[in-house]
Amino acid sequence: MRNIVYVETSVISYLAARPSREVITAGHQQTTHDWWASERNNFAVYASPLVLREASAGDPSAVIARLRWLQDIPLLSITPEAEQLAEVLIQRAALPAKAAADGLHIATAAYHRVNFLLTWNCAHIANAIKRPMIERICRECGFEPPVLCTPDELIGGKLDVE
Repeated sequence: MRNIVYVETSVISYLAARPSREVITAGHQQTTHDWWASERNNFAVYASPLVLREASAGDPSAVIARLRWLQDIPLLSITPEAEQLAEVLIQRAALPAKAAADGLHIATAAYHRVNFLLTWNCAHIANAIKRPMIERICRECGFEPPVLCTPDELIGGKLDVE
């Protein structure tokens, strides 16, 4: 069985965006494209209706570009259990209230036993300071958390889940 990856909206946005002139953003975009080209097929890749909803917002031409990247990605359902876990992540201050959608990404991935949540959101998701609290809350609620990481951290995905 291949490792499962939940692709959060920021990854799709980096894939679909015009190349940035800002050097760090351009590097992240290139890393994302490299991961997609060389590593994606080593994983079972999923998104959720929340990713679809977020990708559908904003400038119409950007929406079209983002939705093209999502067209063949299966969606994991957002369950009541995931919604409840997302609320607990906010209530217990693992994430700020303004990051409710980020909590739902994490909770959906945890509910579906996803191995990795791939994101460029380092403020609230792939954040080394927040990660231990997020993981602890997920486990206390009965869910194994996914590894929260960026594309440059998720290299060598040919290893199978044990």
